[in-house]
Amino acid sequence: MTYLLSADLPAASAGARFRSLIERDAILQMPGAHNGLAAIQARDAGFEALYLSGAAVSAAMGLPDLGILTVDDMAFHIRQIARASSLPILVDGDTGYGEALNVMHMVRSFEDAGAGAVQIEDQILPKKCGHLNDKHLASPQDMAAKVNAARKARRDLVIVARTDAAASEGIEGTVARAKLYLEAGADAIFPEALTSVDMFRDVAQRLPGVKLLANMTEFGRTPALTAAEFQELGYRMVIWPVSSLRVAAKAQEELFAEIRRAGTPKALIARMQTRAELYDTIRYFDYETLDRSIVTTVLPSA
Repeated sequence: MTYLLSADLPAASAGARFRSLIERDAILQMPGAHNGLAAIQARDAGFEALYLSGAAVSAAMGLPDLGILTVDDMAFHIRQIARASSLPILVDGDTGYGEALNVMHMVRSFEDAGAGAVQIEDQILPKKCGHLNDKHLASPQDMAAKVNAARKARRDLVIVARTDAAASEGIEGTVARAKLYLEAGADAIFPEALTSVDMFRDVAQRLPGVKLLANMTEFGRTPALTAAEFQELGYRMVIWPVSSLRVAAKAQEELFAEIRRAGTPKALIARMQTRAELYDTIRYFDYETLDRSIVTTVLPSA
């Protein structure tokens, strides 16, 4: 239920709720939700946590995923998604928007906005999608300092340290960096852009007991695996960061082309969410009922 309508909003912080989800035996499945409507739909489908991708937010704003977003850009999206869904969110914090003090500002801002966890990566600006070539990494010590700064700034926020070292430093570098980031205060590790099942298995075996996140993005370097297969490999979390945006963007592209071609969207009506379906999704009539129950006319006394 959305935050205005619910009489029993979660008492625990988003961070505490996220932490409890990754302590369970079952892998935590997190689809990307790039706006409040997508968040409600994901929650209604049964998901217990969401992922907010910097790449998805950038694309939705018509920008490339090159570290252009600001803390405020992301905080705006965190607030709408947290309020719409009441679910804990793992938020993409890119490189932390600067150095140690900037990371601390990001952590406080994201946590205040409703995030349950934040992901920080060890690239340097201009950062790239983890599945592209020619990424440049910060030194392990500089990244560890950012993780330590995030740990000091957080209240309950879960800290996920992402390393993009696999492409340039191999598994040895990935594992060495992960261990350093864990010592600095990371709660979980996100080894990005692993290119084979053997690599996923190798990282998990070399980091026993560590909470690991797998990225199941489409059109990338990672083989297509299911959540169950990642769990079998030893992973505790899996994200589909941009899937919902990709589906929506493709549908919009086809819609605009059809209107331009035919002068009407009639051919695509059957593929649209109806007005009734939309109103049911966003609980339109529940809001009307709530409004009527609390807004009454008060006549002035004589």
